[in-house]
Amino acid sequence: MKTILITGIGGDIAQSVAAIIREHRPQYRLVGTDLHDQHAGALFVNALHIVPPASSPGYLARLQEIIVQESTDIVIPMTEPELAALLPQFSVPAKVRWITSGMEVVVTGIDKLETARRLADLGLPVPWTIPVCEGYPKTYPCMLKNRFGSGSRNQHLVNDAEEAKYLSARNPGAIFQELLLPEDREVTCAVYRTRDRRVGVLQLLRRLAGGFTGWARVIEDPDITRMCIAIAEGLHLQGSMNVQLRHTEDGPRVFEINPRFSSTALMRQKMGFADVLWALDEAESAPVSIPRIAPGTIGVRTQGAVIINPTT
Repeated sequence: MKTILITGIGGDIAQSVAAIIREHRPQYRLVGTDLHDQHAGALFVNALHIVPPASSPGYLARLQEIIVQESTDIVIPMTEPELAALLPQFSVPAKVRWITSGMEVVVTGIDKLETARRLADLGLPVPWTIPVCEGYPKTYPCMLKNRFGSGSRNQHLVNDAEEAKYLSARNPGAIFQELLLPEDREVTCAVYRTRDRRVGVLQLLRRLAGGFTGWARVIEDPDITRMCIAIAEGLHLQGSMNVQLRHTEDGPRVFEINPRFSSTALMRQKMGFADVLWALDEAESAPVSIPRIAPGTIGVRTQGAVIINPTT
């Protein structure tokens, strides 16, 4: 029996990945890691281990200890801080297989400023993006965002220079970025590039709920497809990444790349875009087939709860 270690198992994305593997690859044994155990992660894995933060000097040694202890075959890092900390490991020959999007995608995706610069280098149109430390924006309104990390946490609409001054003083490591409109044309794209360099793109026109995709409808826009393929090839994508963009009057503009499986992993699995399973298949040198998902297909996020009775 092969063992898969999934980091950040307290999060919804890691739990979605674990649920997919449990349902479709029941022959695998699952191990999870997280900062604590006060979450539902233990319900999705056979064993749960506590690790220090990825920024801690002891993180890597502790993770390696768990990998050996659990006779791990495959590791799936699920958070940006861990991906950043583990970057040096991806190029080191080892018995364990790392499921990642590739070093270039990780380096680009964990840093929003680097994302804008790298996409511009590829000749793609991008929203203007400047570090807070380099001055105030030239146009308003705009957005202030954390430079590192993903999602909508700590994002602010900046209406004028007064707000820019106030917010930049409290977020010195952030970035100012062009406000992309309209808001109702936000698209999240699952992009998978196989080992034989075929690229599949699933475009989901989405509505956010609590910072996550609550509703999504499959669309097919040729401009978005071309842009996602150019990014996948230009960054030498290996496996899965998620591209966040808005389709503006001037065409699609990417504002974020998630160098990992995203919060729509379970939704798109149910649609037939099985990138989690494809990554596992390719880790074992098995072929994959990427289907076309019918435009108009709709996915929604649901909620649930589990009660854990205290032991006596």
